[in-house]
Amino acid sequence: MVKKGKKEKKVKGAEKTASKMEKKVSKRSKREEEDLESAHLHLPELFNGKKTYLYNELYFYNTKKNTWVKSEIPNPPPPRCAHQAVVVPQGGGQLWVFGGEFASPDGEQFYHYKDLWVLHLATHTWENIKATGAPSGRSGHRMVLSKRQLLVFGGFHESTRDFIYYNDVYAFSLDSFSWSRLHPSGSAPSPRSACQMTCTPDGSGVIKAKKDVEKGTIHSDMFLLKREGKDDQEKWSWSRVNPSGNKPPPRSSFSAAVGPGGRAVLFGGVCDEEDEETLEGDFQNDLYLYDVAKNRWFPGQLRGTKTEKKRRRREKKAGPVEVVKEIIGEDGTVMTIKELHSSNVNGSPPLVEPCARSSAMAAVRQGKLYLYGGMFEVGDRQFTLNDFYCLDLHKMEQWEVLVEMDPNDHPAVQKEEALEEYQARTEQYWVGLARTNMGPEAKDKKVGKVGLAMAKVFYEDQ
Repeated sequence: MVKKGKKEKKVKGAEKTASKMEKKVSKRSKREEEDLESAHLHLPELFNGKKTYLYNELYFYNTKKNTWVKSEIPNPPPPRCAHQAVVVPQGGGQLWVFGGEFASPDGEQFYHYKDLWVLHLATHTWENIKATGAPSGRSGHRMVLSKRQLLVFGGFHESTRDFIYYNDVYAFSLDSFSWSRLHPSGSAPSPRSACQMTCTPDGSGVIKAKKDVEKGTIHSDMFLLKREGKDDQEKWSWSRVNPSGNKPPPRSSFSAAVGPGGRAVLFGGVCDEEDEETLEGDFQNDLYLYDVAKNRWFPGQLRGTKTEKKRRRREKKAGPVEVVKEIIGEDGTVMTIKELHSSNVNGSPPLVEPCARSSAMAAVRQGKLYLYGGMFEVGDRQFTLNDFYCLDLHKMEQWEVLVEMDPNDHPAVQKEEALEEYQARTEQYWVGLARTNMGPEAKDKKVGKVGLAMAKVFYEDQ
């Protein structure tokens, strides 16, 4: 929530953990052969409450071993955020990155990129592709693979004088390594950023939802960018899509991926509600599926495991369960957040699910949806997440937690150990963890206060 006055409203999006903890990332320097069965994460941005840090780190996640590996490939693209990255099978596997923006830690200086990079996964080398006719510098755009082309749509550019939203479409040929601007017929979507774009099985692109930042209005419109004709006489056309079914409520910064059967998967996002004094973010953690063939939306409802189904037949359903969590602010303050979780049966725990968030990264591999990180806001504080979940889209039973927000390797609480004793014994660990989260410029006194608060929350959790 961006505060405009003295009013404060509650934010519905809630945290599942006490604080931002360290990532469980393996520090092996080389990727193994089995990492071809992997997801790729290009780590862009971290906001610690005062400053924004941009990265150009690359991680590989091995879906078979459930391990993260940090890439040590030299000469990567410069640090950035709000860029786009697409993996293609050509040449033994390639990761293409276009655009994005750089901002100084204080947010006073920023720059929009229009460069194009490719990571050759077979040789572990980065290459800067210099091709004429590229889109102008931008961030918040969308890029998808359509047959042997990369399609780039929309985005945003801001300077000290003005800001511009785009609704143009560019194609980059993976054969000729050349850019071309497309001129589709029909009525195009209005200029936008923070939308989502997925590719249909026939190579067409579907644009879903947007946010008009200037007016503070969120829309839920959908458009189809359709390919017509053959390669040498290829034409494109825009058409508005009016799907049936249970449509997602309006939102922006949601996650999207293509699931089994060409179905689009939508998760989370935020709907900003603005008045004269405040801008309140209503964060979501719901799941929706879009059937392209039937042009229909339906909610992604979890069925639960077989054990839970048997209990459901024997026992009555219980009401919602209130879960209370505490969050540590960068200044050491502790905020209490209450969440309501539906419980299937009396005495049975609620289904595990990611907390409400926006801007999470989503990818589908072998019918499983992988969801990493994102952000949410409480009051005027912004929190960056690093948890990791997986959902089998064929079974739709329950989310699997791959990486908890709270690692399990914190110093254990000894039997009958008092809080003060635990804090004194583990002070060095918690202060070090707080320093990692808050950055090198945070004052020692504040870091120590946050470290003690983190230790207190962990102690009480045990």
